[in-house]
Amino acid sequence: MLNYLIRRIVGIVPVILVIALLVFLFVHMLPGDPARLVAGPEATLADVENVRRSLGLDRPIWEQFGLFLWNAVRGDFGYSLKTRIPVVEEIGLRLMPTVWLTVCAMAWATVFGLLIGVASAVKRGRWPDYVGMFVAVSGISFPAFWLGLLLIDLFSVRLGWLPTGGFESAKSLIMPSFTLGLGVAAVMARFTRSAFIEISREDYIRTAHAKGARARVVVWKHTLRNALIPVITMVGLQFGFLLGGSIVVETVFSWPGLGRLLVDSVAYRDYPVIQAEILLFSLEFILINLTVDVLYAVANPEIRFK
Repeated sequence: MLNYLIRRIVGIVPVILVIALLVFLFVHMLPGDPARLVAGPEATLADVENVRRSLGLDRPIWEQFGLFLWNAVRGDFGYSLKTRIPVVEEIGLRLMPTVWLTVCAMAWATVFGLLIGVASAVKRGRWPDYVGMFVAVSGISFPAFWLGLLLIDLFSVRLGWLPTGGFESAKSLIMPSFTLGLGVAAVMARFTRSAFIEISREDYIRTAHAKGARARVVVWKHTLRNALIPVITMVGLQFGFLLGGSIVVETVFSWPGLGRLLVDSVAYRDYPVIQAEILLFSLEFILINLTVDVLYAVANPEIRFK
C-alpha cells in the first residue's frame, strides 16, 4: 500500500504540470485586456502600458508561464486584479463556505441515495422500487437553477421560513445544499440499485441464503459491502464535481463561495484568481481519486494494491 501511494503521489506531478500549462494558455486566450481593466476606462495608453509592465504581461508568453509556475510552487499566485489583495487570501475567504455547502449536500445525498437504492433493489419490481426510481429520475431531471428559484419563491418569498441567500446561519445551508445534492442523491440511488442487484446474483449470496443466514445480515453485511466498491468510485467523482461545479447554485443563492468567485473573476478577466481556482479544483479531483482508491481496501479487505 505504501509503495502504491508513493507512485500515485509522484504521478501527480506531471499531471499538475500539464494542467497548469493548459490553464495558463486558456486564460490568456480569453478576450479583453486585463491591463486596460485595471487601469480604468479613462486611462491613457501610457498608463495602460505601465500597468501591463507592472503585471508582467509585456514579457514573452513562455517567460510568463515559467514565472507563474515558480510562484505557484511557492504558494504565491500574485494579487487579484479586482480587489488588489493576495489571491491566496481571496480564495481562503471563499473556501470554507464552499466546503460547508459541498459537505452538507454530499452527506444527505449519500445517506438518502444509499437507502433509496438498497430499498429499490431489495423490493425490486414492487411499489418501493417504482417510487424510489421515480424520485431518482425526477431528481436528475430538475435543472439546478430552476429548482433553486422554485425553492426561493416557496420557502423565502411566500412562506418566509428561510433566507433567500448568503451564508449567515445554518438555515442558510438548507436550500442550497438540497439544490446541489438532489442530482447526486438521484444518481446515487440508481447506481446503488444496479450494483446491489448485480452483487445479489453472485453465488456466495445464494450460499449465504442457503445456509439460513437472516435476510438482514445478507443485505447489509454481504451484499451491500461488496456493492460499495463501484458506489465509492461514484461518490468520489460526484464529490469532486460538487466542489468544482457549485457555480450555478452559488450564483442563484448569492453564496459567498469559490464558484461565485470564479464567475466574477471571469467577468473581470482576473487572471491570477482564475488560474489559482482551476488549479485548486484540479488538485481536489486528483486527491479525491487517490482517496477513493485507498477506500477500496477499507470496503473490501480482499483488495490489495501490489
